[in-house]
Amino acid sequence: MGKRNLLVTGGAGFIGSHVVRLLVNKYPDYCIINLDKLTYAGNLANLRDIEHKPNYRFVRADICDYDKMQEVFATYKIDGVIHLAAESHVDRSIKDPFVFARTNVLGTLTLLQVAKEYWNGDYEGKRFYHISTDEVYGALDFDGTLFQETTKYDPHSPYSASKASSDHFVRAFHDTYGMPTIVTNCSNNYGPYQFPEKLIPLFINNIRHGRPLPVYGKGENVRDWLYVEDHARAIDLIFHRGRIAETYNIGGNNEWKNIDLIRVLIKEVDRQLGRPEGTSERLITYVTDRAGHDLRLAMANSKLQRELGWKPQLRFEEGIEKTVSWYLENQEWLDDVTSGTYRQYYESMYHNR
Repeated sequence: MGKRNLLVTGGAGFIGSHVVRLLVNKYPDYCIINLDKLTYAGNLANLRDIEHKPNYRFVRADICDYDKMQEVFATYKIDGVIHLAAESHVDRSIKDPFVFARTNVLGTLTLLQVAKEYWNGDYEGKRFYHISTDEVYGALDFDGTLFQETTKYDPHSPYSASKASSDHFVRAFHDTYGMPTIVTNCSNNYGPYQFPEKLIPLFINNIRHGRPLPVYGKGENVRDWLYVEDHARAIDLIFHRGRIAETYNIGGNNEWKNIDLIRVLIKEVDRQLGRPEGTSERLITYVTDRAGHDLRLAMANSKLQRELGWKPQLRFEEGIEKTVSWYLENQEWLDDVTSGTYRQYYESMYHNR
C-alpha cells in the first residue's frame, strides 16, 4: 500500500476521532491530517492516545475558509478527503438553521471546489468521500420497510435539509467535473467520545447524577443504532474499496423505540453502579415533542454487505455495556465537555418544556 496524504475533516469530533484513530494506527505509511475547527463538539482530548504518532497532523481551521483550505491542500499534498465536519444536532438546527447551512452546505462546497482546483483534472488515485446521514431520507412507517440507497430524499429538519444539499453538491461535482466522489448515509451512532447532547451519553450522565431524563413525546420514535467503531471500519473499507459515484447506506440492523432504549440504559447504568434494578426509572420525564420529529428511521445495509462484505460486528448488548462502562470510567472527560457554554445551551434546550 503506497503512501497517501488523507485529509479527515471533523476529525476531533465523535465519529471523526474514531476514524482518525483507526487510520493512523492501521496505515503507518499514510499521513493523516485531522482538520477541525474545535467547536463545542470537537475535542482533541478524544485523540490523546495517537497525537504523538509520526503519521498524524492536526490543523485547526474552518472548512468555510477558502484560502486556508487551499493552503492545507497545497502544504500536505492532499490526495484523499474523508469529510465528516458538520453541524449535526437536530435541536440546534431548529434554533439556528443558518449555522447549519454555512457549515454543512457552504463548507462542503468550499472543500469540493478547492479539491477540484488542486487536483486540476488529475483524478488518478484521488477520492472525495462525504459522510452523510439517514435523516435525508425523511421518515418511515411502522411497516418493516428500510431506507435503501435509491430512496428519494425527503428531509424534514434544517439539519437534514443542509445535509441533503451537501450530498447533492458532492454528486454534482462527480457528474459535472468527473471528480471521484462517494457518499455514505449512516444511522444513529453511539459509543465512547460522543458529545453529551445526544441521547445515549446524555442519559448515562443524567442517570449517574440522578437528573431527569427528558423523553420527547411518548418516547415512541424509532432509531437504528450503530456502534461507532463499526462505522469507522465501514468508512475505511468504503474509502479504499467502494465504487466511485456510488452511495452506500451504513445501518446497524438494530431498531429501538426511544423509551425501550432508555429502559435498557437505566438497567445497565444502575447495574454498573451497583444500584437495585429499576432505581432510576423514576427519572423518566416526558417533554414536549421536537418539531418535525421523524417517527422511524432505519437503514438497509445489504448493498454494503453484498459488495464489500461489511456488517456490524458488535452486538447491541455488548455495545451498550462497553459504552456505559466508558462514560462511567471517564467522568473527567464528561465534566470537561459539559462545563460552561454547553451547560447554558442544555438549560436553554430543556428548561420549561
